[in-house]
Amino acid sequence: MAKEIYDLGEIPPLGEVPKKMQAQLIRQERFGEPNKAFQLESVEVPRVGPDEVLVYVMAAGVNYNNVWAGLGVPIDVIKPRPKDPYFPDASGFHIGGSDASGIVWQVGSAVKNLKVGDEVVVHCGQWKQDEPLVKSGADPMYSPSFRIWGYETSWGSFAQFTRVQEQQCLPKPKHLSWEEAAAYMLVGATAYRMLHGWEEHAVKNGDVVLVWGGAGGLGSIAIQIVREAGGIPVAVVSGDDKFEYCRKLGAKGVINRKKFNHWGMLPHWEDTAAYNKWLEGARSFGKAIWEAVGEKKSPRIVFEHPGEDTVPTSTMVCDTGGMVVICAGTTGYNATIDLRYHWMRQKRFQGSHFANDQQAKRFNDLVIAGKIDPCLSRTFDFSETGACHQLMYENKHPSGNMAILVNARVKGLKNLEETIKTQTK
Repeated sequence: MAKEIYDLGEIPPLGEVPKKMQAQLIRQERFGEPNKAFQLESVEVPRVGPDEVLVYVMAAGVNYNNVWAGLGVPIDVIKPRPKDPYFPDASGFHIGGSDASGIVWQVGSAVKNLKVGDEVVVHCGQWKQDEPLVKSGADPMYSPSFRIWGYETSWGSFAQFTRVQEQQCLPKPKHLSWEEAAAYMLVGATAYRMLHGWEEHAVKNGDVVLVWGGAGGLGSIAIQIVREAGGIPVAVVSGDDKFEYCRKLGAKGVINRKKFNHWGMLPHWEDTAAYNKWLEGARSFGKAIWEAVGEKKSPRIVFEHPGEDTVPTSTMVCDTGGMVVICAGTTGYNATIDLRYHWMRQKRFQGSHFANDQQAKRFNDLVIAGKIDPCLSRTFDFSETGACHQLMYENKHPSGNMAILVNARVKGLKNLEETIKTQTK
């Protein structure tokens, strides 16, 4: 008879689905700092639909979106779910985690390309296959049904089991550990779309690319993608201690942003004194890019995510006909630019959000080929889910990416892997 719930440290028989599982939950009544928002609880294992699979989670990645989920800011991720027209959920809790590595444990009736026992990594893009825009063949990222799994959905990777759509699963790189495999997909696919998703401005050989937050999870992957495309990455970081880290990844040069003090929203153009002071700082930063490159060559692509503090400078230093591509606003959401330079020099300001299936696969193929390092810097125990998000919240996390061991921490793991290989022959 199947057990109702397994402890971390116990291994169910391959394919056996218990009634309940352990998970790190966020609830509305404890919204706040991550070390208090996340709590271990037991909940029912989710049931899979026809195009879904149940994954036995080996490890989970850590991303800033679940700092937001824990805080309940900028949105309450739980409140709108009962009325979600595409993914309704009335559970009243949130299981975060938008990156995972694991083992396919159960498959839905319409699943064609996966089987129980497959080792996978999971990307976080979900959408409804029968939604009209998706059915038309358009990019599903533009579908009103698009959701970020583990942030905009209730079931993420901070649990013993998780429910995902078949198309979210990609092969786990065989040379990576479970925790390494769990650490890269969200930031990696996001960076790939930003750098390859806009055909006219896809990074190519010789392009200078300015990468904000070069030592962070997103930036460390972006540097490598630019390097593999033959581009010239220039990283921006918060301290000289991060220079060598970025150079080892392939950065041609590294700039310490703290050596400049003009950051923030653009002064009004009619305030001549304030504007000229800002302009002096922006031009000085542009010269630092030339020095890093070794010639007067401005960035054809600026890889943005800080937002409010940096967009005015990013759009200024971007080359004529170049692109500023942005996926977040970690310093704020009110971005200002001087339109005179923007239209006269025909620059592009492009928003970007995660990636579609093809882009996620292309990025994963780079990892499988050993061309991209996941940059795993630290691994946490499942009990430390709140603690590692707290480090991220306080900006005390290490360079690169972090992961959490879920079932990969269990005793007898080798026996599990041997059992899977035996039972799936």
